[in-house]
Amino acid sequence: MADDMTDDVTETPETPAGSTSRRALIGWGGAGLALGAAAVGGAVAVTRGGDDVQTVAAETGGAIDFHGGHQAGIATPVQDRLHFAAFDVETDDRAEFVQMLKDWTAAARRMTAGQTVGEGAYGGLAVAPPDDTGEALGLKPSRLTLTVGFGPGLFEKFGLAERRPAALVDLPQFPGDNLDKNRSGGDVCVQACSDDPQVAVHAIRNLARIGFGKVSVRWSQLGFGKTSSTTPEAQTPRNLLGFKDGTRNIAGTETARLKKFVWVDGTDVDADSAWMDGGSYLVARRIRMHIEPWDRTSLQEQEDIIGRDKGEGAPVGKAKERDEPFLKAMLPDAHVRLAHPDSNHGATLLRRGYSFTDGTDGLGRLEAGLFFLAYQRDVRKGFIPVQRNLATDALNEYIQHVGSAVFAIPPGVRDKDDWWGRALFTEGA
Repeated sequence: MADDMTDDVTETPETPAGSTSRRALIGWGGAGLALGAAAVGGAVAVTRGGDDVQTVAAETGGAIDFHGGHQAGIATPVQDRLHFAAFDVETDDRAEFVQMLKDWTAAARRMTAGQTVGEGAYGGLAVAPPDDTGEALGLKPSRLTLTVGFGPGLFEKFGLAERRPAALVDLPQFPGDNLDKNRSGGDVCVQACSDDPQVAVHAIRNLARIGFGKVSVRWSQLGFGKTSSTTPEAQTPRNLLGFKDGTRNIAGTETARLKKFVWVDGTDVDADSAWMDGGSYLVARRIRMHIEPWDRTSLQEQEDIIGRDKGEGAPVGKAKERDEPFLKAMLPDAHVRLAHPDSNHGATLLRRGYSFTDGTDGLGRLEAGLFFLAYQRDVRKGFIPVQRNLATDALNEYIQHVGSAVFAIPPGVRDKDDWWGRALFTEGA
């Protein structure tokens, strides 16, 4: 399952910025922190220039620059919480949809800087709904990032069929899939990541409100506990199976590997899909874990299935977590062995997965697992071959893919006059 226990399936950071409180930021204007202004009151400012990251300082609760050549939330250090939403397009009016994207961009620019949407949650006309829902008032930006993508279905609308990139393929049916159509697909996605769950939920809620009548939520997923490391010096997090996850992911300073495996460039596109230059492709998979059988499995068998020990996280036959794996020392169906790039002709993904729990399934079993998010330069050379290679993974006895979607992630919003999807919807952009 190209899941978050893959060794070199990469996930990398763009360093975050800090900021003052949300209240103090109001009135700075949409580009406030985007310019990397000087730190105020011990807060942080950060600029993102393509793949380059310039860190002035670091503070929990800070803001991440919204503008850049690539969207934030891809190579950005993974935050603690996720609210992911997929939308269906309801309108057939292209101009109306484009205006919504512009309104979304304006709202995202403000929310990621710690400001309220529009005129705020109070103080306006008493007879009209406020511009902001208000539940994030007084909260810091908490490193909020908002990342937008376009699904295959969008290109069936608005005369966009010829502009669908060749790499935006419909995913095939994989062995063991048991996909729920109500948790799959979507014309548009928004990934909200933050260190404060209320900030992330507030962001999705307000974008859904702005989009009312133009789009509707098809499905959504809350996530907690990032399931892979983001920097070499950080402690590797653990997934719900109890194993360290994301060992040996590349760092955000490894721009050559980001360029090779994550970012689309001019060699990947033709005239119709040139709008994707600087973007990426996202595969989202909801993976249910059979927690109860796993918890009754012996420690030795668990370690054999994964290919690492549970305590240190060292690969089979090695002493330290970050030691180079010797794949032939692992069982042929060990997860790490099958998912490793050396077993997949070098295929490498950038992951931002999260754990989830959604109560129980009505039979006394936890509805829990991994919400897998993987960015790549080409789905045909990334997720698809890796997932096919995992058909014989011993871990498949304890997991099942129950939701699936794929999206084209356009390049970043470059300045205050730019907006999500401009190059797709504007000829010559």
